[in-house]
Amino acid sequence: MALMLYASTSSAFKNLSQQDNCAKQADVASRTKICLQRLPEVYREDLCKHRREFIAGFFVPILLGVGAADAEFADMPALRGKDYGKTKMRYPDFKETPSGLQFKDLKMGTGPIPKPGETVVVDWAGYTIGYYGRIFEARNKAKGGSFEGNEKELFRFKVGRSEVIPAFEEAVASMSVGGVRRIIVPPELGYPENDYNKKEPKPTTFSGQRALDFVLKNQGLIDKTLLFDIELLKIVPS
Repeated sequence: MALMLYASTSSAFKNLSQQDNCAKQADVASRTKICLQRLPEVYREDLCKHRREFIAGFFVPILLGVGAADAEFADMPALRGKDYGKTKMRYPDFKETPSGLQFKDLKMGTGPIPKPGETVVVDWAGYTIGYYGRIFEARNKAKGGSFEGNEKELFRFKVGRSEVIPAFEEAVASMSVGGVRRIIVPPELGYPENDYNKKEPKPTTFSGQRALDFVLKNQGLIDKTLLFDIELLKIVPS
């Protein structure tokens, strides 16, 4: 049944391309609707029962001008590696560590550098830089829209205890008190299993959690690169 459906679907699209010049310029949804109307009723019923599989396996390749065999083995650059098909951005004014973390000191600190096991107090901001640069946490006071509110409680953690994501740990470990550092975080140095509940820092507002969760949990081709601004405020005496 599937092969017969595919053959009929392919034929319908070919006829559509040859006979309906206006439909060729229409969007995918319109073209698919027209094609479905031209299929025999028995095939339409079967398609409705398994619409997701057929759309993914048959309609999308045809709409892109690729045959079923070609689609199965076609090179898909957008799915390569962990960078979601995008060349890793390297910023000339940022330094890069062996782990792949990029950082830039916006303000050099003048205080001590934290030692492993010490508790640090930081203020931080976070952005989904790989997806429209949406903010999910603001430094100092929350800024704008759903982020408005009173001064937030400052974040603290122990250095070297894996309480935070790898990029955050690495960045703070070499900062001096009073400094502000901006970091570009690739997915492999971010939240494990794309879940912000598994490692700190966690957005402090519901809006921020939703913005971050949308990017981390999205199964589409979304670049999950993040940007953090970190201000090291103090080291808590043991």
